[in-house]
Amino acid sequence: MPTVLRIGPLRFYFYSHEPNEPPHIHVDRGEATIKVWLDSGEVAKSRGFRAHEINDIAKLVDEHRVRLLEAWHEYFG
Repeated sequence: MPTVLRIGPLRFYFYSHEPNEPPHIHVDRGEATIKVWLDSGEVAKSRGFRAHEINDIAKLVDEHRVRLLEAWHEYFG
């Protein structure tokens, strides 16, 4: 599970065994987790985050989209 970015208590990462899915990022904080598609910025699934936290995370993903996509493509080729 390569960690791409950390912002405060949030860890942005992807699983190394998911190369057949479209580019996406997982974000965890403790037991809370969210998966966001990088191309569209849409939330694929979320558990444990409140609505305003989901919106904040989606904004962070958008702000760092280029870096996150570069990491995805560098890792998966």
